[in-house]
Amino acid sequence: MAVNRSRRARAARKRKVRMGRVEHDLTPEQWATLQELWGGCAYCGASDGSMQRDCVLAISRGGRYTLLNVVPACASCNASKCNDEVTGWLRRKRLDEKAFLTRYGEVQAVLRSSPAGQANSA
Repeated sequence: MAVNRSRRARAARKRKVRMGRVEHDLTPEQWATLQELWGGCAYCGASDGSMQRDCVLAISRGGRYTLLNVVPACASCNASKCNDEVTGWLRRKRLDEKAFLTRYGEVQAVLRSSPAGQANSA
């Protein structure tokens, strides 16, 4: 059991370092807008329960918490996706990749046309 705690602590330290290296600029207002636009989990569509912020491009792969990289995800999808590449993960889970990518594009277009999206398009 000590090994598991040690691994967990090491993983937590690595994540803290990664998070500190990049600038995250997603505001609470932008997060609320994202949740409203998606209407539930971006991956499976679940709308019950609270949604978690999930980076489409994982932080460990160079992503950040920004308006155009974050989608709402249910706890199950967020934990399952972990830091996987989104399209490969959708295929493995047999989720509708085309529907996600289409909806993601639609949401991105709305965000880019809004004043908040233009100021935060990184």
